Amino acid sequence: MDSTLEALEKVLIDLKKVGGVEASAAASRDGLLMKAIMPMGQHAETFAAMSATMLGAAETATTELGKGIPERVIVESEHGKLIATGAGPKALLIVLTTPDAGLGLILLELEKASKIIKGFL
Repeated sequence: MDSTLEALEKVLIDLKKVGGVEASAAASRDGLLMKAIMPMGQHAETFAAMSATMLGAAETATTELGKGIPERVIVESEHGKLIATGAGPKALLIVLTTPDAGLGLILLELEKASKIIKGFL
């Protein structure tokens, strides 16, 4: 299990190096925090749980409407963006960005990271 947590931490650290990414986390599909790289004072457990709820609700809504499973959920506010995406059937990956972060590179790196996590979980 230690090697899995170390691999997870490496993926999250690499994501945090992408311009505009302030925090990154991995959680189980039911919202239990696996690992987070976040600034001090932020509540990683709540962040993971609410992001899982949000992604799950989006998946239910789009599936019920016949639109399939969403690739990601993006929430934008004046203080930044929250992006949650699936990382296989067991996990999800979440990042917080700065308000002015460009999404192109972040989404590309998020997709790569989610494939890596899917591979070892």
